[in-house]
Amino acid sequence: MEALLGPFEVSFVQRALWGGVLVSLTCALAGTWVVLRGMAFFGEAVSHGMLPGVALASLLGGSVFVGGVLAAGAMAAGVTVLSRSPRLSRDTSIGLLFVGMLSIGVIVVSHSRSFAVDLTAFLFGDVLAVTPRDLVHLAGALAVVAAVAFAGHRSFLALAFDPRKAHTLGLSPKWAHAALLALVTLAVVASFHVVGTLLVFGMLIAPPATAVLWARTVPGIMLGSAVLGCAATYTGLLVSWHAGTAAGATITATAVGFFLVSALAAHVRGLLTRRSSPLPVPTPPSAAAQGTARTERTPTP
Repeated sequence: MEALLGPFEVSFVQRALWGGVLVSLTCALAGTWVVLRGMAFFGEAVSHGMLPGVALASLLGGSVFVGGVLAAGAMAAGVTVLSRSPRLSRDTSIGLLFVGMLSIGVIVVSHSRSFAVDLTAFLFGDVLAVTPRDLVHLAGALAVVAAVAFAGHRSFLALAFDPRKAHTLGLSPKWAHAALLALVTLAVVASFHVVGTLLVFGMLIAPPATAVLWARTVPGIMLGSAVLGCAATYTGLLVSWHAGTAAGATITATAVGFFLVSALAAHVRGLLTRRSSPLPVPTPPSAAAQGTARTERTPTP
């Protein structure tokens, strides 16, 4: 029992656990729509597109969080504008902005040799360095994400499954899509400080993708994703403490591991269900049907 609970008696591990739980809840609300809407590429692009803002904020001595918000907001706005072009697909627009923002960030970083350590924290996070102030920011971001997800649930549902029906219901797909982009952007920006931009994508995708294999409703997917994310946080911190591995990467690897195990279990369950289901027995044709068949086969004079 000491091996399971002992590490969490340390104050910074407790803060890391609470930070990971808040990130898991935030990513569960936003990541569910990312998986259902097929917006994984956008989530990855936003997580990397924050680099210019974070780099400039660090070099100028400003707030890294504010820099990330501005860069991610510019990324989301650019995707919205370019996606309106009839000649460019949404993936093309995201890819162009993704590469452009990442290149600008690398150029900014290359002008400062002392930025290597901060860049590592940006990419991979430092969950063990979470402060009480970070927890307050994460709690505030969770409250905003929850409010947006609750207010836009009906619109997001119509947008994810049948965008054309949104017009029939009197909803605005464009505004719903913009709100969904803002929701994902806020979740990524709020979480990157804890698990890093390269790893926040895993927390945003892996738990909801795992829950989709078993849940049948959107609230069920969100609840399952939240539980899986919290379980991955606890398990990852525990393994990191005993194995001496990077905490943020271990948490994300655990979340992905949950998905792989769940996908295998779902596949095995499907095979067993198909094998156990009885084969349909062909029913013999009725006498009337046989008579009709003989009449149809008899040539008319």
